[in-house]
Amino acid sequence: MAISEKRKIGNYGENLACEFLKNKGLKIQTRNYLEKWGEIDIVAIKKKGFFSNKIDKLHFIEVKTVSCETKQGSDQEIIDGYLLDDNIHFRKTQRLKRVFQTYLMKENVSPETLWQFDIIIVFINLKDTPLRRTCNSIKDKDYYIKYVGDVII
Repeated sequence: MAISEKRKIGNYGENLACEFLKNKGLKIQTRNYLEKWGEIDIVAIKKKGFFSNKIDKLHFIEVKTVSCETKQGSDQEIIDGYLLDDNIHFRKTQRLKRVFQTYLMKENVSPETLWQFDIIIVFINLKDTPLRRTCNSIKDKDYYIKYVGDVII
């Protein structure tokens, strides 16, 4: 079965998000952790020190990839006007909580380990004109990453 264009863009966004997290000093633990009731896009860890094996904090990360080509308005309006509530609604957060709890239990994560829920929105420009607010560029595709850390759910 061929991968849809939407899935390709989503995978591309997740890859960019992983690079972003690595540059912030996080280690990618798991990608696309799947349970019957939901999925965690990325599980990353922040260690207490460079040589330490102790986990300082566990990050559960939801990645949303937005193609600026498919949205109406200027790139600036798309980036500034993107509302998390449109894609991360109450029912989704309830499912995510259940997946987080399952992950913590199945992976025998210590109850003392701190964890948080983060959201990364990757805006990818598929147009011929560059994004006005481009912070990054890769293989002649512009993208902008918006990181929302420690979201309360």
